[in-house]
Amino acid sequence: MTDDILLDVEERMEKAVARLKSNLAGIRTGRANPGLVDSLKVDAYGSQCPLKQLASVGCPEPTQIVIRPYDPSTLKDIAKAIINSDLGFAPQDDGKVIRLNIPPLSQETRRKLVARIGELEEEAKVALRNVRRDGIKACDKGEKDKLFSEDERDDAKEQIED
Repeated sequence: MTDDILLDVEERMEKAVARLKSNLAGIRTGRANPGLVDSLKVDAYGSQCPLKQLASVGCPEPTQIVIRPYDPSTLKDIAKAIINSDLGFAPQDDGKVIRLNIPPLSQETRRKLVARIGELEEEAKVALRNVRRDGIKACDKGEKDKLFSEDERDDAKEQIED
């Protein structure tokens, strides 16, 4: 029984860390990174699709992202999604590919990014604390309901806190 609780806690903690990594990958750093646009939602074929399902994304230069749609008819939809996003890029459409030039970061933008990273970090910490708290509550409830002994509960709580 304690193994089930520990597995659940571990799985939920891994998801919280993965979510933080995913969010950090989408942060603009002044260098071209396909992660900046991969999760962008595009209105194509009558539904919202992630950009990575509609096009290949590459970085031929440190300050440029090139988006090559698999279907050229989606080029305008992709450009529209980039313009409507909060990324702040002006797409250059040459009929076959979309080029995004990444401007250098200003001091103000850097400050905003640092603040955003701090928010993401705090969200991850809170998520981990909540998972840990839920795991400890489950251990206490299991011991109270006589599903396992006090020693097993204490061992499980110790493992959760580590």
